Amino acid sequence: MNSKIPKLPPGPKPWPIVGNLPEMLAHNSPTRWIHKVMEELNTEIACIRLGNVHVIPVTCPTIAREFLRKHDADFASRPISMASNVISNGYLTSVLVPYGEQWKKMKKIIVNDLLSPYRHQWLRAKRNEEADNLMFYVYNKCNNGGLVNVRNVTQHYCGNVFRKLFFNTRYFGNGMKDGGPGLEEVEHVDASFVLLNHIYAFSTSDYIPWLRLLDLDGHKGNVKNALRIMNKYHDSIIDERIKRWNNGSKNVEEDLLDVLISLKDVNNNPLLTTKEIKAQAIELMMAMVDNPSNVVEWTLVEMLNQPELFQKATEELDNIVGKDRIVEESDIPKLNFLKACAREALRLHPITAFNVPHVSMNDTMVGNYFIPKGSHILLGRSGLGRNPKVWSEPYKFKPERHLKNDGSKITLTEPNLKFISFSTGRRGCPAVTLGTTMTIILLARLLHGFTWSTPSNISRINCAESNGVMVLDEPLTVVAKPRLAAKLYNF
Repeated sequence: MNSKIPKLPPGPKPWPIVGNLPEMLAHNSPTRWIHKVMEELNTEIACIRLGNVHVIPVTCPTIAREFLRKHDADFASRPISMASNVISNGYLTSVLVPYGEQWKKMKKIIVNDLLSPYRHQWLRAKRNEEADNLMFYVYNKCNNGGLVNVRNVTQHYCGNVFRKLFFNTRYFGNGMKDGGPGLEEVEHVDASFVLLNHIYAFSTSDYIPWLRLLDLDGHKGNVKNALRIMNKYHDSIIDERIKRWNNGSKNVEEDLLDVLISLKDVNNNPLLTTKEIKAQAIELMMAMVDNPSNVVEWTLVEMLNQPELFQKATEELDNIVGKDRIVEESDIPKLNFLKACAREALRLHPITAFNVPHVSMNDTMVGNYFIPKGSHILLGRSGLGRNPKVWSEPYKFKPERHLKNDGSKITLTEPNLKFISFSTGRRGCPAVTLGTTMTIILLARLLHGFTWSTPSNISRINCAESNGVMVLDEPLTVVAKPRLAAKLYNF
């Protein structure tokens, strides 16, 4: 008889039925509590039982690679949760959907039809238009006192890019003469962040399903309200566009919505239902707004606190682009220091503590530990990126750590999972090219077009993180001044 019973990863002793939920609920931030548990146990993989679910947080790159490379097929599913179910309209999308035929169908469409190299090039003019509008908007803010809310600028640039690529419009309403967001766009972007903050927010009812009817933490109400706002703006446009394609008044693809409507199955019938298109539109919006805006805000914070980084970045831009034209997407391959800064922001300042959870579809052994079927695997974005065994001075912003001695090109991807920029494996992010382009052109335009400084009453930016998600606690509001000829801002 084999006496060696495989062990679960170390973790706190669970209570009957509820597991470790009482301890988690006693803390303001579940993510910080999880990291505290791991620190106290001195482990880079743990097992925390929430209800009957084994939650497995991981902060070791070697073990993370074992999950997403060696055993990728076993961990290719997603959890069932209240928020992911509501947001995906019953799991009709790609990112949030458990493993199965629907996920395979939608992933194929995303990779081949929406985010292919051909489509990326096809949509370039729309992205350029929003990069130009970004410059126009910040320039106008400079002329009205100079104080700029960077979070407002970066998040709404991302929202504009989504609306332009998907709906071929910047504004849902009449728009603003200064290039900034109107009330409708503010409401739209804010709603998308509410959804992002609730997707996997450790809601008690996700681990004790009979509590779902009660909505004790208010999550369901928040998600449904944010979704109502998104639908208010999306549904009428999508319905009208489908009607135009059906009656023949539209027959040319101009944006990604047209692409989704035009897809046909083998019998020449629409490949996607209206519900699928609407649900996928919301998921795409959520996927596009968070990382680029967060990376650029944190990079500016770190540069304001280390002015020599500003100097290096602007020198690179001036050497490669000059000051007689504006930085373009075609310059991105040469902007190695800027990409190193973005990589460092992704490492040190991820927008969430954990990646989207993976679910084990089989009992599996990983890192000499037993991982039961149904476990939720949480790859720690902050835990991996700040792991002192991997990174020297893990809490110091040092872009040069990403520069290569041979001068070879830098990318934002991190295949060795020393930190997480874009997820990898079967559930990997298909938007690496778009995400990289949006992030670097946003950062480059802001640094090339403007000088940035703190208001006179502030000597150093406070780098405190908010409680919950890991954005800067207070939006970065600083002074901007144009650094190029006035004619380059008037598009």
